[in-house]
Amino acid sequence: MDDDAQLEELRRRKLAELQQQAAGEQQAQAARAEQAAQRDVILRAILEPEARERLTRVRMARPDVAESLEQQLVMLYQQGRVQRRIDDETLRQLLARVAPKQRDTTIERR
Repeated sequence: MDDDAQLEELRRRKLAELQQQAAGEQQAQAARAEQAAQRDVILRAILEPEARERLTRVRMARPDVAESLEQQLVMLYQQGRVQRRIDDETLRQLLARVAPKQRDTTIERR
């Protein structure tokens, strides 16, 4: 009987631990969703529709570049350095600075 009681106690502890982990993960996920929503609101406020479309296309092709650009835009907005809405041409210039330079690959046959 003593072994059964210890086993049941271990099961209860493990269950409580798993529930705490799940609750922590849910809170973290909610925080990430809240940050994403705030970022989207800021981007809608500072980007012209054409620039938002371009950023969406970049996000599909190069998610890492889009994420980096979005972070920079949000940071500029929060610092008060965005004086007017960003149009497509300005976004393209920013993309040229953020995007890594592509290397040309050539294959030589011998």
